[in-house]
Amino acid sequence: MELELGIIAAVVGYLVGSISFARVINRIVAPEEAITGMSIDVSGREEKMEVSAVSGTAVSMKLGAKYGGLTAILDILKVALPALAFKLLYPTSPYFLVLAGAGLLGHNWPLYHRFKGGRGMSAIYGGFLVADWIGSLVTAVVGMVFGLAVLKDVVVSYLAGLWLMIPWLWFRTHDLAYVAYAVFVNVIFIVAMIPEIKKVIELRRMGADQSVSAGMDATPMGKMMKKMANRLGLMKE
Repeated sequence: MELELGIIAAVVGYLVGSISFARVINRIVAPEEAITGMSIDVSGREEKMEVSAVSGTAVSMKLGAKYGGLTAILDILKVALPALAFKLLYPTSPYFLVLAGAGLLGHNWPLYHRFKGGRGMSAIYGGFLVADWIGSLVTAVVGMVFGLAVLKDVVVSYLAGLWLMIPWLWFRTHDLAYVAYAVFVNVIFIVAMIPEIKKVIELRRMGADQSVSAGMDATPMGKMMKKMANRLGLMKE
């Protein structure tokens, strides 16, 4: 891998990843509404959980699931399309993985918006789709089943698909570049999620409702996962 091309891939990925489609959609649909400063009700408590990320989840809460879904799709494509272009241009070198990793950094800490962005789930799956589109589907479903049916923990069901990227990409490719990418995006995602992780731990210590159903009802993404889980027979209403 040539250093110059690696740098170009990183710069392109970061600059494209810094495009905040949550802000773009919000500005087009509801320019008078702020996309920040929202909070989630916590079942069984008077406290609310602040939503600091500017993401598809925030758009769903403000403008509805339709626009939240559109935001997520655009965030996936902003990483997937340039990564696919680099993969097609340089099929024997992992430049596209460099671009995808840099795209995640741009999404989470965007240059154009004072480094205040999302948490990166959509951006990660944009890169994962290009690396192994089958794996992106398999690990997401298996992770959700494991979290809900086995551990009965909504947080695990949300994160397990990302964790499974690491063994899956090793099993599929036996290429350390792919494994390094999977480890990198997991670390970056956890770092970006630190504010939410701290709040969840604090609320659980204070006795907030820890049931799977209550946890999934807290966010638009959780509600969508709950519908999927019900269709798969993983939980009951």
